[in-house]
Amino acid sequence: MVEAVWRIEAARLIAGLARMTHDVGLAEELAQDALVAALEQWPESGVPDNPGAWLMAISKRRAIDHFRRRERFDRKVEELGRDLETEHTPDFDAAVEDIGDDMLRLVFTACHPVLSMEARVALTLKVLGGLSTEEIARAYLVSDSTVAQRIVRAKRTLAEKHVPFEVPSGAELPARLAAVLEVIYLIFNEGYTATAGDDWMRPALCEDALRLGRIVAELVPREPEVHGLVALMEIQQSRAAARVGPSGEPVLLLEQNRTRWDQLLIHRGLAALDRAVKLGGVRGPYALQAAIAAVHARAGTAEETDFVRMAALYEELAMVTPSPVVELNRAVAVAMAYGPAEGLKLVDELMTEPALKDYHLLPSVRGDLLAKLGRSEEAAAELTRAADLTRNARERELLLERVRALLTL
Repeated sequence: MVEAVWRIEAARLIAGLARMTHDVGLAEELAQDALVAALEQWPESGVPDNPGAWLMAISKRRAIDHFRRRERFDRKVEELGRDLETEHTPDFDAAVEDIGDDMLRLVFTACHPVLSMEARVALTLKVLGGLSTEEIARAYLVSDSTVAQRIVRAKRTLAEKHVPFEVPSGAELPARLAAVLEVIYLIFNEGYTATAGDDWMRPALCEDALRLGRIVAELVPREPEVHGLVALMEIQQSRAAARVGPSGEPVLLLEQNRTRWDQLLIHRGLAALDRAVKLGGVRGPYALQAAIAAVHARAGTAEETDFVRMAALYEELAMVTPSPVVELNRAVAVAMAYGPAEGLKLVDELMTEPALKDYHLLPSVRGDLLAKLGRSEEAAAELTRAADLTRNARERELLLERVRALLTL
């Protein structure tokens, strides 16, 4: 019960405390002190009727003790509320003026540009996702100490740079919001297709990213790209059960059993995409990617997929956010819409692209197109190169299996 309450309340608790103390690191320490108190007292006293209010009251008392020791008691007591010196437990709604604002401030603080992307991801998963250091380390295949150092450095940087605990306004908001969405998107992608290790997917990371995305969508409901990202993640996640075979092996999109796709997630994703479209404006990269995912979601079978529309959407995406990876994906869509020879022309143009030099999906796509054109030996060589480049064991085995199939033709 304590663990369940902590998962639900931790982010809101830390957000409220960070607003009061202006220190994310201290807010997390105070919240964890309250958790320790709950672990000590609730087994005997029982879980309070309002566990969130209980945890907040304990945390704020700990905050008063902290500032008293630092000889700043009078000023901070005024900020935290005089009634907390009594035994009365305050109402949770009164203790936190606006949970939505506090959560949004915490999101923007954890994803502040003064932090490296690795630090943003680690801190976001820790304070907003509620993951332990060990869970984050396991998800990203790094040591516990590496993650712990990233989190400690992130908190120290925020304090040293005097990063304000606030939601940016005016012209600064779109850029800062883009940084927040990028963090959530990176977390989801690492869960959806793990870059390294023995597992094809890490479902817990997808679930955490979805939860974070939904929170941000509630906090800034007038931003179309937020709904675009949520739509993209919902639709992608709907395929999770069909993406893995009985032994954990990857199952590619066009080969998946679509009856295993989660229709509730598809419905939610399409609804989020509809909200993004109705908000108007130029479609951003997440809304466009969601629209591409929706083309797959709306097709009853692989053969019914509207690849012509998909190729057009990728062309639009390439204009909004030009990148070699987008061009590679566009080449795949063009190949499906107009034939492998047309797709191969686009892929060959990317062969000298420095950013794709060690990107395993470039030779993987080229090998697939060559195989469809009957150039088996060339295809096998490309797929072997792709297998050498990938760091995911499941993907490597899939690629090598395709090589073996080509060489036995």
